[in-house]
Amino acid sequence: MKFPDFPERLKDNNLMKYLSFDIEATGLEEHDLIIEFGCIPVDVTNNQVLEQLSFHSYIQCPPFETLRPKLNQWVIENNESLINKAHNEGITLENFKNKFNQYIESNDIKEIFGDEKIILLGKSLNAIDLPFLNRDLGWEWMRSKFSHRTVDVSSVVYSFIDSGILPDECSSGSELMNYLKMGDVAHTALEDSINVAKIYLELILKVKNN
Repeated sequence: MKFPDFPERLKDNNLMKYLSFDIEATGLEEHDLIIEFGCIPVDVTNNQVLEQLSFHSYIQCPPFETLRPKLNQWVIENNESLINKAHNEGITLENFKNKFNQYIESNDIKEIFGDEKIILLGKSLNAIDLPFLNRDLGWEWMRSKFSHRTVDVSSVVYSFIDSGILPDECSSGSELMNYLKMGDVAHTALEDSINVAKIYLELILKVKNN
């Protein structure tokens, strides 16, 4: 099935512009902490990931050895350096919120999204990323800046697998990256937010060219 070009009415519409984001945390449990955040605007109508407008921050946390008793084994084996980097270079959660707010309210970002609430794009974002941000930045603040609508690339991928557009193995993030010839999953917030944006654009192009 050949998809039509984007309707003219959508080309200046916020519905086809997203803020792709990713967090890294000390784990996936309720008590775990956000330690890194990255985001980048995506313009689907022009097939662009606007890397020059990215935002990134480490968020301060206790040192690795202090957190270690409550960390899961994967984090202990893989994220010690990231946790210590966040401890040494991260800013407080309050400072992060202020800087992130300044970024959202900046002229460059306003030029993309206007005065509309921003639609967030991510991978499995409803399971961890959004709950952690709602908890740490506040429900009311999040609702004042971001739309209740989101685009979850994981859900899109499963839909494509169900419809036969993608093979079953693409349910794995690393296998999906390999299938799209995009290299390995980075497990760093900014690079992962960029990769999620690129994956989404690739999936859109795949459907349009199908």
